Amino acid sequence: MPHHKSCKKRMKTSGERRLSNRENRTEMRTALKRFKVLAGTEERTPEALSGIYRMLDTQARKGVIPKSRAARLKSRMAALYTK
Repeated sequence: MPHHKSCKKRMKTSGERRLSNRENRTEMRTALKRFKVLAGTEERTPEALSGIYRMLDTQARKGVIPKSRAARLKSRMAALYTK
């Protein structure tokens, strides 16, 4: 356990951030899986692809995932969409 007041605050904020990032990652993975299933059917829409793009850009901007990973996932989702 930390002894300094600032270390205690840091531990609290890092814990909150960890939980928030975990929720965001879980939400992102679920959305990607849902899109992969949808991409294989005739029900795929441009709005679904743009929603995935928006979500990945937001996660990258917040620092949940690296920008390069977001770009790679966007590329893969676009390839799935066009198949």
